[in-house]
Amino acid sequence: MAVKTVLVGAGGMARHHLPRMIETGADIIVVCEPSADQYEKTCEKLEELGVSAPPNEPDLATLLEKYGDELETAFIITPHVFHHDQTKMCLEAGIDVLLEKPMVMNAQEALSLIEIQKRTGKLLVVAFQGGLSPQIREAARLIQSGELGELLNVSATVWQDWKNNVAGTWRQVPAMSGGGFMFDTGAHMLNSVCTLVGEDFKTIAAWHDNRGTEVDITGVVMGKLQSGALVTLNCCGETIKTINSELFVVLSEGVIRTGQWGERLFIQRAGDKEPIEADLPPMLGAWEQFLDVRSGKIENPCPPEVGLRMAKLWDAIVESAKNDGQMVNTLISD
Repeated sequence: MAVKTVLVGAGGMARHHLPRMIETGADIIVVCEPSADQYEKTCEKLEELGVSAPPNEPDLATLLEKYGDELETAFIITPHVFHHDQTKMCLEAGIDVLLEKPMVMNAQEALSLIEIQKRTGKLLVVAFQGGLSPQIREAARLIQSGELGELLNVSATVWQDWKNNVAGTWRQVPAMSGGGFMFDTGAHMLNSVCTLVGEDFKTIAAWHDNRGTEVDITGVVMGKLQSGALVTLNCCGETIKTINSELFVVLSEGVIRTGQWGERLFIQRAGDKEPIEADLPPMLGAWEQFLDVRSGKIENPCPPEVGLRMAKLWDAIVESAKNDGQMVNTLISD
């Protein structure tokens, strides 16, 4: 059954999502895109997929006045600084929202979206592949259930040739992006770690190196969870033309290895000679998972509360890095 949708933001990432959206029944009846060039490219992509080009209304408030009664869902794929206000507008217009990562710029905005979502009763799913993947969800269940014993240590690393890839774009403008590599590609790592451990950090220390830009390109975080488990997070956005990640979780009765997108899961329990790959369904795209949540097939694995946990961590990272690794001992209460 077709789902009447507004595409808020029609840049390259939106075009990445379009094939699966169209295959799974998205009826994009209108687009909200201020750039005429990006709108034209998205129309060309839709026409390649056999879909007529929808109209464009660059102003979201005007769009909702014109089309709000027709719309069921919104997929918001815009620069990070716009996420809070655009999501607020759509939820208050009675529209279910799939929101690209990171959810918001900071914890105060996350708390605001939680209040709005509860007040409106509409659905808000954050498009973190990790949180949406069966692999990360199973790993989180194993960790938080105690099935693999006590959580002791988490080590996560992500790398990409990000600095050159996004040079000259809004992603390297702090007021638009809210951060650099660690808050963009690395946001998947931060969110997946938060999802896996299921608890807040108690203390963190962080360092960033902007590598001649206005935003962080490389960074490292050392932290202690509320439970006492130790965590290291390592990001490098200036390397050879690759992108990859590794997440290791060490427990008293097992070791888990996965990636920040949840694209794999290996488990080695006490007595196992080698890690064993988990037999789980393949990870689906964010839009497909969103539809499954809307239809009641699965519970929402990435609600705004998950975004809040990551936002609290990011606020602490920013504060510590600004002060050359000074420890941050308290995080905002939810």
